[in-house]
Amino acid sequence: MRIALGTFASSGIKAHMGPDIEAAVRTALLHYTQKLKDGRAPIAMPRFLRDQVTPQSAEAVFELTVDCECQELLEREATRQGTSASQLAVHAVLIYLAELEFLTECAFKGAPARAG
Repeated sequence: MRIALGTFASSGIKAHMGPDIEAAVRTALLHYTQKLKDGRAPIAMPRFLRDQVTPQSAEAVFELTVDCECQELLEREATRQGTSASQLAVHAVLIYLAELEFLTECAFKGAPARAG
């Protein structure tokens, strides 16, 4: 699967997960697909974000191989949401980063953390 990340997603990965962008994307996808397997409805990809980042405008572009189950889940969900698996993968990264930020803030403030 071809992944094209914009500056926002790339900088978020580096800030929260370190410099290995491919490993971070893989982690985010595993997290997202686990939610799908568990039957938890994912946050839908906003329509205005579709096709915002193209390989020509991306900060990071790479091919990512995922296992067949992960690929199938992503493709099925992408079809359901009317987008491509590659675009859904970027959306999954942004959701994962938002959840990490939320959990970090909760831990910092000493509040109980609850995330999807």
